[in-house]
Amino acid sequence: MDDPAEHSRSMPRAPESAAVARRLVRAVLDAWELSCLADSAELVVSELVANAAEHARPAAHRLHGATIRVGLTRVRTDRVRVTVTDLDRRVPKVRPAGDDQEHGRGLALVEAISEAWGVTPVRWGKHVWAELEA
Repeated sequence: MDDPAEHSRSMPRAPESAAVARRLVRAVLDAWELSCLADSAELVVSELVANAAEHARPAAHRLHGATIRVGLTRVRTDRVRVTVTDLDRRVPKVRPAGDDQEHGRGLALVEAISEAWGVTPVRWGKHVWAELEA
């Protein structure tokens, strides 16, 4: 990790990338001596990667339409931002999920365990992020 305040990695826009993202998050948080955030950050990154894999449309005309970027930024000594970037400009929204539904609770979980979360649109896609505090 060259820059101790920020680390990111590109990976396939696929459900299997959630496991890679969790390992990345845990390794970076361990290096930053913020292991106390690892469980929550792993849950957040899993949900954000799963959303990108399931809902983000690949940009067929773009070379990297089938990839996402997972990032971790140390905002303060006790606060980190987990970001998943994809090439779809549609903004995800928290939706109520019925008791009998198996899907649809991911962003509600992210909202519940993070200090803040949001979406930053960019010309070519979006950053979906959540901040966690020790």
